[in-house]
Amino acid sequence: MSEWDIKKLQILRTLSERGTVTATARTLRMTPSAVSQQLSNLAKQLGVPLLEAHGRRVRLTDAAHLVLRHAEAVFAQLELADAELAAYTQGEAGEVRVGAFSTAVPALVVPAVRELRAAAPGISVRVREVEAAEAYDLLAAGEVDVALSLAVTAPAAGDADTRFTRESLLADPLDVALPVEHPLAAVEGLRLSDLAGEPWIFGGSGPWSEITRAACEGAGFTPEQAHSASGWTSILAMVEAGMGVALVPRMAAVRRDGVVMRALSADRPRRHVVAAVRRGAAGGAGVSRVLSALRGAVSLRGAEAG
Repeated sequence: MSEWDIKKLQILRTLSERGTVTATARTLRMTPSAVSQQLSNLAKQLGVPLLEAHGRRVRLTDAAHLVLRHAEAVFAQLELADAELAAYTQGEAGEVRVGAFSTAVPALVVPAVRELRAAAPGISVRVREVEAAEAYDLLAAGEVDVALSLAVTAPAAGDADTRFTRESLLADPLDVALPVEHPLAAVEGLRLSDLAGEPWIFGGSGPWSEITRAACEGAGFTPEQAHSASGWTSILAMVEAGMGVALVPRMAAVRRDGVVMRALSADRPRRHVVAAVRRGAAGGAGVSRVLSALRGAVSLRGAEAG
């Protein structure tokens, strides 16, 4: 029987995700030579070639992809075992690391932590503010246990990414931010399509860019990106200056003099706030408690559950 080395399999999986030995080494805090040596040893243990030259880089062989398909089931089972052991040995105790994007921290994570302090004081929550696009990378790398990110639509039951279990915590309404002097600022029944010819302000990449584009395309037009920004202070300052318009999540609760926030009830654009854990980990006492507390924070907000 072949020797299956979990640590080396994790290195192989990271290479599959990152694409290069250098990026893999950086993610795992190893040297590139150490990554190459570990993968060479794994190939010898399994008796199949795992990498092949592709120009100046390497790529995974068909055998490597076969190995990874089975390894994902192993990783999920180990996560489940860790969760059950933690529940058995610690009960309602232990540390859970949460990675969340900026607006989710005050709106959802802080209320959840407050609830846990009262209901399960033995569980310690360590919060890390991250970009929404970075959350899954940290989760896959084992640097956080629960990741909050954003998505255009709610995760489907047959999620294609076998590494994670994901759920939509809430569908957060998107309002449009306009300068107070804008001709449409006070128009009744404002629709997203009414703003098709406007210059738009949103992030250059990542979930928020995808969400803005998807909302506008759903209204029948492709938004012209006049400016790129990721922070709400910058975005609303540009809106106030008449440099463009922007979609703003209601959960962000950001306001600025000189900016009018208009609900788009006819279009009902939404962004989904998604909670993700490594597959098999949701049964752990600590992770399960944190997820439950996050759902409770959504209920307290009176938000539309996803």
